[in-house]
Amino acid sequence: MHRRQFIKLSVATAASLTLTSWGKASASWSMQSSLNKAYSFIDSMMDLYDRGDHLRLIQSYKGGYLGSIGFDPAFTYDNALAIIAYLSRGLGKDKKRATVLGDSLLYVQENDPAADGRVRDAYEPSQLLLEDGTPNIAYRWGQGGSATGNQAWTGLAFLWLYLTTKHHRFLQGAESIGTWILENTYDTRGAGGYMGGVDAANNVLTWKSTEHNIDAYSLFRSLYNMLGNINWKNAADHAYDFIISMWNGEGGFFWTGTGTDGTTTNTYPIPEDVQTWSYLAIQDPHLQRSIDWAAENLAAQDSIFRGVSFSNADTSKVWFEGTAHLALALNRRGAARDLEQSELLIQYIRLAQEKAMNTDGKGIVAASSDGLQTGFGYSYYASLHIGATSWYCIAANRSNPFQP
Repeated sequence: MHRRQFIKLSVATAASLTLTSWGKASASWSMQSSLNKAYSFIDSMMDLYDRGDHLRLIQSYKGGYLGSIGFDPAFTYDNALAIIAYLSRGLGKDKKRATVLGDSLLYVQENDPAADGRVRDAYEPSQLLLEDGTPNIAYRWGQGGSATGNQAWTGLAFLWLYLTTKHHRFLQGAESIGTWILENTYDTRGAGGYMGGVDAANNVLTWKSTEHNIDAYSLFRSLYNMLGNINWKNAADHAYDFIISMWNGEGGFFWTGTGTDGTTTNTYPIPEDVQTWSYLAIQDPHLQRSIDWAAENLAAQDSIFRGVSFSNADTSKVWFEGTAHLALALNRRGAARDLEQSELLIQYIRLAQEKAMNTDGKGIVAASSDGLQTGFGYSYYASLHIGATSWYCIAANRSNPFQP
């Protein structure tokens, strides 16, 4: 199970392509123009159901196969990314939009029936407050659970907003989420760390994800850096210990996590995000080989598009969000040829913005073509995606979302 799960398909045949074999993508449009178009897409999706200062969340996908089946949830993770993307550019209008989204996430947190600081994995993408003041909060497509990673990303978005606006309500929201993670997912089995969260029926998800622990580490470490409370440092160290336990030193990559027993390592599939996010979050040079592992083992080519795939379960299609992860990690590492390769990846995402299936010339589709298998029982499609578009903006602006 994974926090972005939504549709199950069978596993496709894998293919591979090494990063070093790539040629340069043609880029006749300017970076600034491309970014302006990407932000324009996020704006339009935010205003799909309402405008101005009204509380609302952004629908995650538009068009393509997912549009044809009416798949319209507002994933919490994608909305957190949109906040960070807006603040990465930081224009006055960006800060206003980010604040509306942040206040919307605070509203669903404060009005959750559990009343314990959590947010849910996905919501109805509409007004959250009716004209008569009635809360209009609904979960979409069975996404009423609270995954640890989604909690942490929401907390990170709150911290970005706090540092930008100085409004303490966002710091308080981040602390509430951090407390929820500690009280509901803290684990002592095996190498410790934090469990997957809870499902919609509030059953604890006893498996542990390396990705979720990276997210939790970043939130806890940021809270410690801002507040100096040793409890947050201890919480971050607890996540760190689990992350390091998932390091495969011989292979130079991180395993995905554990099974439901909390101790048995899950060795398949091996996802991209933990390889790049681990560096962005921890920036330990002793672990930087995971970036190269992702570039070499998850490289994908699909028609004119190149980048990396989601995991080693299927490298036949390009996952553009993950391609942005890699571009940013390479840029931040800055070793020989890293900046050149990072720019190359950004150019391929820009190429997708211009020519991918179902593109509107502004947003970024999730996958280069339909049916990209993740290995976790769900797939990505060539539908315009807030998450992929936001990660493109974040990477192009060279912002590190894990270190607000």
